[in-house]
Amino acid sequence: MTVPSPLSPLRCVWPVAAELGEGALWSVREQALYFVDILGRALHRYAPDGDRRDSWHFDEEISALAEREDAPGLLVTLRRDFAFFDPADGRLQRLHRPEPDRDGNRFNDGKCDARGRFWAGTTDFACVSPTGGLYRFDPDGSCSRHLDGVLIANGPTWSPDQRTMYFNETGLGRTWAFAFDPERGTLGERRPWLQQGADDGAPDGMTTDVAGRIWIARWGGACVSCHAPDGDELARIDLPTSHITSCAFGGANLDTLYVTSARVGLGEERLQHEPLAGGLFEVRLDAAGLPAARFGG
Repeated sequence: MTVPSPLSPLRCVWPVAAELGEGALWSVREQALYFVDILGRALHRYAPDGDRRDSWHFDEEISALAEREDAPGLLVTLRRDFAFFDPADGRLQRLHRPEPDRDGNRFNDGKCDARGRFWAGTTDFACVSPTGGLYRFDPDGSCSRHLDGVLIANGPTWSPDQRTMYFNETGLGRTWAFAFDPERGTLGERRPWLQQGADDGAPDGMTTDVAGRIWIARWGGACVSCHAPDGDELARIDLPTSHITSCAFGGANLDTLYVTSARVGLGEERLQHEPLAGGLFEVRLDAAGLPAARFGG
């Protein structure tokens, strides 16, 4: 499989100093990148044309998002709820709480599959107990649990043919590969796909390119790694800060990789050496991503 290469230098396009940047999502219709600061309780939007930056602040954590197909605005995950949020007017509509009995959990990462179903994972707020789950929230408002006992849920992403779903269990340093039924939206056989070493950084958010390569943000690893479908590492994009949290392809040709990062957990001494921690980064590649699926689409 072809080894991808950068076509431009990496640069920080927004030194936003997010406590926990996450949830990178490129909007094709807006030509802008949405991302969140989970612990900073903020949603951000960066439009490279004109270097426009917008932010919305919440009373609780916001962790993942998808555009809606047939309505304006976004589907988001808050601390414990699925909700609709329209950046145009600030309207927030709570929809469903899948874990009413797990007060110590919060939502973490999430993404839509190609049929417009939103998959979102939860985590123990302290990130130490395997109390997380993976939920599928459907356009008809129904919600189902597909995994339980997870130690920090991150991802997911899918192969281009939608027959494999990749899912990161960050607390174990492991990426799982599931057989996926795109018609029914169900998980089949699970197999360990990639196990990170202690010095590699834990797998966090990830995305897929048109060639089927998987790009994984490495928490504590100061990089995004690129992998062939068999798990072999093909390339790394090094970043100037340790806690790399999510990545998404964007730009007019979907060939710019946007990367989020975090300040939390670094400590004041390390932050002195990593002044761009929590920033949003971009690098243009000789690779292209897939358009993000929309909720309800």
